[in-house]
Amino acid sequence: MQAAIPFPDISPVIVAIELGGFTLALRWYALAYIAGFLIAWATVWGLMRRPALWPGGQAPMAPGMVEGLLTWVIIGVILGGRLGFVLFYQPGYYLQNPLEIFAIWQGGMAFHGGFLGAVVAAWIFARRNGIPALPLADAMALAAPAGLMLGRIANFINAELWGRPTNMPWGVVFPGPAAQDCPAAFVGAEGCARHATQLYQAGLEGLLLGVVLWWLVARRAALLRPGLTLGVFLLGYGLARLVVEIWREADAQFVTPDNPLGHVVRLGDLGLQMGQVLSLPMIALGLGLVLWARRR
Repeated sequence: MQAAIPFPDISPVIVAIELGGFTLALRWYALAYIAGFLIAWATVWGLMRRPALWPGGQAPMAPGMVEGLLTWVIIGVILGGRLGFVLFYQPGYYLQNPLEIFAIWQGGMAFHGGFLGAVVAAWIFARRNGIPALPLADAMALAAPAGLMLGRIANFINAELWGRPTNMPWGVVFPGPAAQDCPAAFVGAEGCARHATQLYQAGLEGLLLGVVLWWLVARRAALLRPGLTLGVFLLGYGLARLVVEIWREADAQFVTPDNPLGHVVRLGDLGLQMGQVLSLPMIALGLGLVLWARRR
């Protein structure tokens, strides 16, 4: 058994204040959302101040409208992310406990639901204000990877969404009985080591995808082709998620004695997890947008 990496001693709570028996806590996960939205606002605002980046030398909207867009997107991400988690991952549980649907402070957000929520919110905002939808979506796609990276790092700090057991030296020993419940072959002196799939996703769908998108915009004038930046984002995120899910531990509700790997769809000998299933339409749409934008 090779050595593993101990889980860092980082509390999920940054600071907690007691107020008359009620605890007000600021968590890394909440801070990741706040920082992600602020970075997105700064990115889109900066893009709207550079008309030369856009077709016809005209930005799709005035910089002063970005605050309104952000408000709509925040609502869309929170509602969509929560409802996506409820419908995609634990519909049976929340059908029996409907009031817990609103307990978002307990955790439980799905990226694909949040993405759909953001799309719907941005589309409504664009329609109400006469803004071309595709250029606006390109700007939002460029702003998204930074928030994704921060969110995945916060998942790691929360010791959640970890990967399958591994004997690799970069495996991380996550705390908690669930993370330590694994076959004896993967248990060493430090405990059961698992793939830190949160960090894999932070690196791929956050850092790497962000660098690629910024390079396309800055060096290849990608915003002059409406839909290209969005297409690359969808394609890149979908491929990253498709790959990382190979090492990610399946959600508990999909694991049964007859299905120990938690596959929700089986295509021949290939089993796909929920994250992979939901990423396939993103890959198809992203590829279609890239091909369509390049032909224009």
